[in-house]
Amino acid sequence: MSGRARREAVQAAARELLKFINRSPSPFHAVDECRKRLLQAGFCELKETESWDIRPESKYFLTRNSSTIIAFAVGGQYVPGNGFSLIGAHTDSPCLRVKRRSRRGQVGFFQVGVETYGGGIWNTWFDRDLTLAGRVIFKGTCGEPPPEEEGGKGSPGQKTTLCTTSGSLEQQLVHLDRPILRIPHLAIHLQRNINENFGPNTEMHLVPILATAVWEELEYGTPEPGPPEPGPPNAADDRHHSVLMSLLCDDLGLLPDDILEMELCLADTQPAVLGGAYEEFIFAPRLDNLHSCFCALQALIDSCAAPGSLAADPHVRMIALYDNEEVGSESAQGAQSLLTELVLRRISASPQKLTAFEEAIPKSFMISADMAHAVHPNYVDKHEENHRPLFHKGPVIKVNSNQRYASNAVSEALIRKLANSVGVPLQDFMVRNDSPCGSTIGPILASRLGLRVVDLGSPQLAMHSIRETACTSGVLQTLTLFKGFFELFPSLGRNLLVD
Repeated sequence: MSGRARREAVQAAARELLKFINRSPSPFHAVDECRKRLLQAGFCELKETESWDIRPESKYFLTRNSSTIIAFAVGGQYVPGNGFSLIGAHTDSPCLRVKRRSRRGQVGFFQVGVETYGGGIWNTWFDRDLTLAGRVIFKGTCGEPPPEEEGGKGSPGQKTTLCTTSGSLEQQLVHLDRPILRIPHLAIHLQRNINENFGPNTEMHLVPILATAVWEELEYGTPEPGPPEPGPPNAADDRHHSVLMSLLCDDLGLLPDDILEMELCLADTQPAVLGGAYEEFIFAPRLDNLHSCFCALQALIDSCAAPGSLAADPHVRMIALYDNEEVGSESAQGAQSLLTELVLRRISASPQKLTAFEEAIPKSFMISADMAHAVHPNYVDKHEENHRPLFHKGPVIKVNSNQRYASNAVSEALIRKLANSVGVPLQDFMVRNDSPCGSTIGPILASRLGLRVVDLGSPQLAMHSIRETACTSGVLQTLTLFKGFFELFPSLGRNLLVD
C-alpha cells in the first residue's frame, strides 16, 4: 500500500470512529449504536428470557440494561467444547450524572445537582458547553409509535414501542442536541492562587447552572417555587426544575407526569474531530473506552462479512462491551457479574457433552481492550524510561506483575505472534515502581472464568479528561489486529503447548 493510500485508509477508519463517538454520549447510546450496526450487518437479537437455538455460521447479540452488549458469530466448524475468541471492552466513561433529586439553586440561578461517576479530571468540566444524554423510564401508553423524524422526536435511537396494556414501563433514549448547562470558573481576581492549585470541591463547585429565576419570570410570568419540602416526591418534576422537565418532555414527546425515573449523563456538546497540522490526532470525549468498543465491534462485523468467512472457523468469535468498568464493574451489567459465564455456558450447552463449557475455557483467549497511556511530552518522567508508548507506533501491551493487568508471558507471546502475522507493530507499558497502576476488566474475567487474557489498548493522552487525545493510526492498527485475532487465533491456539 502506497503512503497516500495508507494515509487515506487511516483517516477513513478514524472518521468512522468519530461518527461512533458522536452518536454515543452515554453508555445507553453506545449500546444502541452497536445494536443498529449489528442488525445492519445481519446479526440476530437474542433475549436472556427466551430459549436460544444457536447454529453454526450464524451471528447473534444480546443486551443487558441497555448499557452492556455481547455479540458473537458461531464458526461453521464449531461444536460444543470448542473455544471462544473474545474481545472485551467497556461502554462507560467518567462523567457527571444528574442526581435523583436534582433541583438546586443559589442567588437566583437554577442549578442541577450532579454526582461524580468514576475518576474524572473534574476541572476539565469547567467552562464547557454541556448537555444531557441518557434514558428516561416512563408510563406506557396505548396507541401507535410516534413517527420517526431526523434528529427529533422518535428519531433513531429514541424510538419507543408503545404498550398495549396499562401499567407498563417503557424506556426512551434522550440526547438534547444543544448546550443547556455550564459550570463557570470563579474569576482569578477572587482566587489568586488558582494557577498554583485548583482542586474543586465536587459537591459545592461542580453544580452546573441551567437558567435564572429572572428569565423564568419573563418567560412564564411567575417564578418557579422554591425547593420542595423533604419527603417522598409525587412526580418527577417535584424533584427537578420544571424548565429541565420541559426540555426533556419537548424532546421526547411526553408529559412530565409520564416520567417515572431518569438516568442522565452530562456530556460536552463539542463533537469529536480530527486535529493537528496533519489531522493526525483525534480530539474527542470518551475515547476511554469507546475507541476500543468501536474497534472490537467493527472487527467482529468485518471478520464475518464475506460469504463463507465463518465456514472453517471452529471457534465462536465474541465481543463483550460492559458497563460500569469505571466504578469497579460490580453491577448486574458489569464484568464482575455472572453475565459472561451465563452466555458462554448457554452457547456451550450440549446434552451429549456435559463438560463442554469446562473444556472450552482452556481453548479460549480474551483481549481485554482498554486505552493505554501514551508518553506525554511535558511529563516524560511520569513513564518508566523503557516503557514509553508513542503515537502511531501500534497498540500497547499492558503488563503488571501485581496483576493489575492480566497479561502474562503466554498471552503476550500469542498476541505478538498474531500481530506479526497481520503486520501490526506493538508497544509495551509497565508503570514506574513509584507510581500507582490502574486496572481493567482483564484481571476480573481472568480470575472469574480462568480465562487466558492479554491487556492491550491504543495509546492516548489526557485519559479521563472531558476531551482526550489519540492518534488516527491507532484506529486502523487496532482494527487490523482485532480482525486478525478473530480469523487467526484458532490456528495459533492449536499450536500452543503451554497449559
